[in-house]
Amino acid sequence: MKLVLVFLLFLKFGFLCIGGGYMLVPLYVDEFVEKRQWISHEEFGDLMAITQITPGPIGINGATFLGYRAAGVPGAIVASAALLMPSF
Repeated sequence: MKLVLVFLLFLKFGFLCIGGGYMLVPLYVDEFVEKRQWISHEEFGDLMAITQITPGPIGINGATFLGYRAAGVPGAIVASAALLMPSF
């Protein structure tokens, strides 16, 4: 059930991501830090530091990490795929 929620959230973010990955930062904070409390503000700061130094787009790196925190490796795969789906 949690995988379905992760898929739907990141699919929504994929549709809203016009203007680049940094546009996703406030959406991630609102959804995962404040509403669902899956990670703390400190962990989100660490996430931002890691996504900026890791090769690849910040939105995908963030989706992979948040999906992993929510549902392990399957969550990371589902979150990354769902974020990219609207682009295709």
